[in-house]
Amino acid sequence: MVSDRSPQQLDPRGEMPILAHLEDIRRRLIRCLTAIIVCALIAMCFSEELFRWIAAPLIAALPHSEDQMVFTSLPEVFVVYLKIGLFAGFIAAMPYVLFQIWQFFVLGLYPTERSRVIAFVTVSTSFFLAGAAFCYYQVFPWGFRFFIGFSSDSIVPMITMKEYLKFAIRLLLAFGLIFEMPVMSAFLAMLGVLTPEYLKKKRHYAIVIIFTVAAFLTPPDVVTQLLMAAPMLVLYELSILSAALFRRT
Repeated sequence: MVSDRSPQQLDPRGEMPILAHLEDIRRRLIRCLTAIIVCALIAMCFSEELFRWIAAPLIAALPHSEDQMVFTSLPEVFVVYLKIGLFAGFIAAMPYVLFQIWQFFVLGLYPTERSRVIAFVTVSTSFFLAGAAFCYYQVFPWGFRFFIGFSSDSIVPMITMKEYLKFAIRLLLAFGLIFEMPVMSAFLAMLGVLTPEYLKKKRHYAIVIIFTVAAFLTPPDVVTQLLMAAPMLVLYELSILSAALFRRT
């Protein structure tokens, strides 16, 4: 992969001075923000449909007599649609943002490692979307049925759009980032920061943390906790494998 940095920015040893690094960061930030804003403006045209889609798991879990959401202030719906447009814009622009991030670090890698940038962008995006999809299609239905189960004849759910969107986006981002573990392990191994031996040594701590997180995020039964923990355990093992495959020699 050829860097877009100009030859004038490099010293005779092929390294960039600090001011050139700062200028490179500024330029890439502008590119990323521009991409996110453009994608967000397009997504805002479909904000209502996007919110209906992201709220579908909650609506399905609500009692039929209460299967609707409410808003408690006049600008709430507008703000919610604005936020969901920005969130969708970020997700849509993510491949480009990741490309800019990998390109910034590419000069610190060997030429054979630089050629892997496109592959890293593709795999990073795929793993993030897989994590968000797992959250939407698996975690949301379990979690919502569990929490809605506390309702009764005298206690009925009245969920606001604002609170639900904040809750949903946090979980979607969290699971998307968790699924990035193998990709980040491979990248850190390429930089020489992480080794598979270190991950193997810390495996028992990772298992305890994974089951703690699974117990916190799922209803209190063994089956759903195992279904939550299993993908995270697989991701940790994939992280060890990816670190071994891409370790810096």
